[in-house]
Amino acid sequence: MVGGQRAQSGAEDRLQDLGIQLPAPPTPFGTYVEALQTGNLLFLSGMLPVVDHKAKYLGRLGRELDLEAGRDAAYTAALGALAAAKELLGSLDRVTRVVRLAVFIATDGDFVDHPRVADAASDLFRDIFGIARASVRTVIGVAGLPLGMPVELEIIFEVSTAEIV
Repeated sequence: MVGGQRAQSGAEDRLQDLGIQLPAPPTPFGTYVEALQTGNLLFLSGMLPVVDHKAKYLGRLGRELDLEAGRDAAYTAALGALAAAKELLGSLDRVTRVVRLAVFIATDGDFVDHPRVADAASDLFRDIFGIARASVRTVIGVAGLPLGMPVELEIIFEVSTAEIV
């Protein structure tokens, strides 16, 4: 401990410190896997805002949903991504960097707050992995997403291939 705080705390410690409990890992809605590691990269399938395999939100931002619903949808999808990563890796402490975050947002009309919606996921990853492990990011507005959900995340993590002890 340094100055009453953990020195170099890992992602698992940060989750606990922030009082964040991960949901059950998401399960596929089709013929694919949620997470796949090749070498030191972990690719996650499109992460949707689901809870217990049900959509938390349906609709498009700027029509049925507002900015705050969009932010919560992105945050919910990011929690699912962390749960999927932890299930495959055994520990989020194995994540050495968030390489890429792509945020797809179903919008209607003149909605322009795409970056603020995406920040909900980016901020969560920053809080868990630290600013030094921040990713590049793409934010794209689209006409529709799978099953009518408002947000979909695509994430690539760099991971340690060494076992965590």
